[in-house]
Amino acid sequence: QVRLVESGGGLVEAGGSLILSCKASGFSLDHYPIAWFRQAPGKEREGVSYISSNSRQTVYGDSVKGRFTLTKDRAKNMVYLQMNSLKPEDTAVYYCATDFQLSPRDFLQWLAYDYWGHGTQVTVSS
Repeated sequence: QVRLVESGGGLVEAGGSLILSCKASGFSLDHYPIAWFRQAPGKEREGVSYISSNSRQTVYGDSVKGRFTLTKDRAKNMVYLQMNSLKPEDTAVYYCATDFQLSPRDFLQWLAYDYWGHGTQVTVSS
């Protein structure tokens, strides 16, 4: 059974940092990609970052480039999203997601993903 569990969200001041974690079970991150998305109230779900199964490719949304870093721990079957220089507009529920038949053009397209975690809230105060 595929399962994704996010953790690490919380309240942080603007300019601060947070690390989000996503624990995968029921499949191996060595074989399938994983991505982070976020959704703020009243807004569409937005692609944040993607990492390929072999970790050779990472992709970032324009709004987080240079501030967020996605890494993988193969031994723990987990990924970590390091978020620096946080802004109030980063406030959202953050989700990790995976799919077993993902096209390269869909790396940050949330509709292409079949498996989702329940999300973790990130709130950045100004």
